[in-house]
Amino acid sequence: MIKKKGYKWVLFTKDGKKVLGEFRTKKDALKRERQIIYFKNLRK
Repeated sequence: MIKKKGYKWVLFTKDGKKVLGEFRTKKDALKRERQIIYFKNLRK
């Protein structure tokens, strides 16, 4: 889940409880989200 907080884009877990990263652009946040999904499903 990606939300904008002030001037930064923040990547949260699905439930919105943990912060997974803060980024300057939405594009960077989406890129990191895709990386997390890739590595999460790598062993399946």
